[in-house]
Amino acid sequence: MTLGFYANFPSLIHWIESFTSTVPNKQLQHMLMQLFCEINRKEFSFEEIANPTIPGGKITFNFGFAEVEGFEYIDWEESKKILDLLTKEQFHTVDFICGIRYHKENEGKKIPLKFDYYFIRTIYNRGNIEIQIHHDRGPRYISPQDLTSFIINRINDASKRKVLKKSSP
Repeated sequence: MTLGFYANFPSLIHWIESFTSTVPNKQLQHMLMQLFCEINRKEFSFEEIANPTIPGGKITFNFGFAEVEGFEYIDWEESKKILDLLTKEQFHTVDFICGIRYHKENEGKKIPLKFDYYFIRTIYNRGNIEIQIHHDRGPRYISPQDLTSFIINRINDASKRKVLKKSSP
């Protein structure tokens, strides 16, 4: 198996969405890695991600990059290593894990709630990316659709022009 590919990726896919890209796949892969590094362990309000199923709830993402039989959580050091690798070669499939922690505040104290765990597979073809999501476990406070929309919107917002557009069925 190669770096970026998780051999045990689940066969049951809960959400698939395709997009056309206005940038080369290598650049898109860089953008995705930079995004995951930027938002990793950063706190967001529920309203920034999706329709709140936990009013006033907070969300923290933990993204990991597939490394042979497991995942390495993305931090600045790991991101630099992966970005250097992406400069040298282009991947056709890149797998990630995404843990989403939820909490709410009550009288100034953080109250932890359950976690969601998602597997994310990105498949790159000429001018296109397909995103496949498997919800592994958790309460599914954020849907696979909302997770995909959040990622795509953040990539588009970070660019001067829209990078990813939903493909027609």
